[in-house]
Amino acid sequence: MRRAVAIACGIVWLAASLHAQTTQVNFENDQAGKPPAGFSFARTGQGKEGVWVVARDEQSRERGYILAQTDGDRTNSRFPVAVLDGMRAADVDLSVKFKPVSGRVDQAAGLVWRYQDANNYYIVRANALENNVVLYKVQNGRRTDLPLKGEGRTYGKDVPVPSVRWSELRVVAKGTTFTVFFNGEKLYDVDDATFPGAGRVGLWTKADSVTYFDDLVITASE
Repeated sequence: MRRAVAIACGIVWLAASLHAQTTQVNFENDQAGKPPAGFSFARTGQGKEGVWVVARDEQSRERGYILAQTDGDRTNSRFPVAVLDGMRAADVDLSVKFKPVSGRVDQAAGLVWRYQDANNYYIVRANALENNVVLYKVQNGRRTDLPLKGEGRTYGKDVPVPSVRWSELRVVAKGTTFTVFFNGEKLYDVDDATFPGAGRVGLWTKADSVTYFDDLVITASE
């Protein structure tokens, strides 16, 4: 197996095989207090734009730099998004470490894939106030939760999501099937064909959520 590694602005590209590429983003080479290199930022819905900056967190795995969405606008229909530049894929294995820090309306952290623009993408998010993990499609700016495969109409899955503590959220997208994991445990599958083509990947919050992110890992199939 051939392996090539290049580090720039906290992004590590790992060419694991001829058929898949793994990208790891850890923000260690970014500058504190500023947005990370290699990302673009948007907002779905209403309210203020998100404020995405690199910060240091002593509770992170390396006690190093993380990415924080720090603006606490309480607009309920506000969804700040940070998307990774230079990568488009349909089938991806996507994971991130996250820590909900504060928020009265929400304490949410999400993963975005097949992102076309700020109004069209898939999102799975964990919420520390609701203690659940829910997968949605955002189509023409409207967010709709999707039913779980084999379980009928449900609103995601209830699971304890701790505040002010690091957890891991993961989704595997293959064709029309999306498999969701939380802290290494499989939660459910969802089937949907709204966005079948390639898109960008990224991170997401809601309303007044101040959330930290670290160790974003994307394995994209060619």
